[in-house]
Formats: sequence, C-alpha cells, structure tokens
Amino acid sequence: MIPIQTSLTQLLGIQTPIVAAAMAGASGGALAAQVALAGGFGFLSAGYDSADSLKKEVSIARNILHTEQDQTLRVGVGFLVWLLEKDPSKAEELISIALENRIQAVWFSFGEDIGRWVKYFREHDPRACTKDAGKIFIQLSTVQELKVAITEWNADVIVVQGNEAGGHGLNASLPLLSLFPLLANVASQLNGPPLLAAGGLAAGSQIASLLTLGASGVVLGTRFLLSPESLYSDPQRDALLAADSSSSVRTMAFDYARNTLGWPKGIDGRGLRNATVDDYESGQDVNIVREKFAESARKGENNRAVVWAGSGVGLMSKILPAKDIVTELHTECLQYLQHGARLIPESQSQFVIPSYAECNI
Repeated sequence: MIPIQTSLTQLLGIQTPIVAAAMAGASGGALAAQVALAGGFGFLSAGYDSADSLKKEVSIARNILHTEQDQTLRVGVGFLVWLLEKDPSKAEELISIALENRIQAVWFSFGEDIGRWVKYFREHDPRACTKDAGKIFIQLSTVQELKVAITEWNADVIVVQGNEAGGHGLNASLPLLSLFPLLANVASQLNGPPLLAAGGLAAGSQIASLLTLGASGVVLGTRFLLSPESLYSDPQRDALLAADSSSSVRTMAFDYARNTLGWPKGIDGRGLRNATVDDYESGQDVNIVREKFAESARKGENNRAVVWAGSGVGLMSKILPAKDIVTELHTECLQYLQHGARLIPESQSQFVIPSYAECNI
C-alpha cells in the first residue's frame, strides 16, 4: 500500500487516513482489528453493552492483532456520553477497561458534559504526559462545540459529523461539504488538532475530495456495516444492499420503538425507512409501535428492524471483508488524488497562488 500521509496518520502511526466509526451494536473487536490490519484505524463501541461484553470485544481485537497485555492495542473504544452520565459507576468501569487494555484512542459523543469524561480519562490514564497517552476523539457538528473541544478539552482529534451520517447525529447539522470548511476555518484560527470528516461517505472519490478540503482523515460507518466482521445480521446487510439513498431518513422512530431514549436535545437517528418509521410518522401510539417492533423481532422478521444507514447507502453494492473495504477505498482515493494533480500543468506545478488582495490590486 502506498501510504497517504496526514497529521492523523502521523499521530496514530497508520498508513491510510480511513477510520471505521464507533457504532453501537455493530462495531466489535473483529471489525476494529481488521481495519487496523489494513492500515486504517477502527473503533469498537461500548454502546449499551455490559462491562463483560466490552472485555470480550477488546479481547477479540487483542487476539487478532497479536498484541500483548502491556502493549498499546491499536484500536479505539467509542462511548455515548449520555449513557455514561446516566450511570457514572458503570461509566468508570467501562473507561477503566479501556485504560487497562492500553487502548490507543477513545471516542466521546452525545452528552451534556463531555468535558467531565475527557478529564476523567486523562486523569486515570497511566500513560498521560507520554507519547503513548490515549488519544481523545470528540465528535461534533457545530462551531460552538468545536471551540469548546479545542480551547477547553484540548481534544487530540475532532470528528466533524454532517447531516448525512447514518446512526445518531444532530438533526439540524449542515451537510458535510458545507459544515467541514466552516469548522476547518475556525479550527485553523485556533490552531486546532486534526479534523476528520464524517457523514454519508462511501467511495474513494469522496475521501479524496475531503482531503483536498483540509481533512486529516475520514470516518465511515455504513460502508463497514456491509463487512462480515460487523455485528450486523445477514438480513440487515441484505436490507442495506437493497436500499437506495432515498431510503435513508432521519427519525426518532427506532429509539421510541426500542425505548432507547435519553439522547441530548436535537439528536435523532438516520436509518432505513420501514414499517416502524411509517407507524411512528403516522402518529400511532408509541406503545403499539413498541409492541409491533417486539413481536416482529420475536418472529425473526426484518420489516421493522433497526438498520442504521447514511445517505451514501445507494453507492454500496457488495459485501466485502473489512480489510478489502479499506484497501479499495484507499486505492480509489489515491487514483482521484493523482487525477487532481494532473489538472495542474507540469510546468506550473510549483506556482504560487496569489492572495485575494493581490488579485484585486
């Protein structure tokens, strides 16, 4: 693999700026580890799981990567902060598992007091103040959040999530191609950390375009759900393959149906429209929606199941191992970057772009 060098790849010691998102109920140790083996960086998700479940998934990653207990484990763990806030004692136990296993990075998102957990992680990290200290990723979608993450939390990496992202996100977020340049400009003024772009990404061409916009890397979620290493079921993967992008909708239907409520104000989910969404939008009583959802699950039916999916789902047409997904995306990205470079005549390859002021003298 020809490496692509960015501030993210240098920070994590990886070969490609491709990150597999932390997805509750979908990102386990096998997926994260296989992405790492391909030269990218993968997160497993603590999500709604128990401490024992997190230990199991971390152990799977450790075994695949042949990493000793006293070595840095080259994957990350993602935390939903509103769940940490709901049960602080369990939260501390989960974070301790990440620290004890020398996880390379953690990902915090969706909470009223993210700073509390950033501080907790750093204060309890035995690697603090060394180059091996755990790296902190913060996911956000607004300028105000960005300023806090840089100036108060000293985030190591920031994930800029656009409205197109599958799973949960800010329902009022701008589309990624509008949001990312806006936040990148602010981050530059504040001398901020590497910025990653997330939301509806499915192809190497999109990765190349975002790198040219100044992203240090990209985060993909839905594309990796189609890998056999994800925790999604075969029927869920079949639904993704059959979907077009118009099927991806923002909704709270699945959270009401599963009773996974507690998300911060303004947060909802993006997934595939099905009977659960239709019933919710028609105003059907939430208890009936829940009964239908549970009954469908008991029967093994898939017409009401949760299938999170970003707006790029229509670009996805095959199931591939996670390693092959990373390789394919990386190769496509290189091709588009090389194509872009050819747009500049060789004789002009060293030219200096004049400033706006110089153009208007």
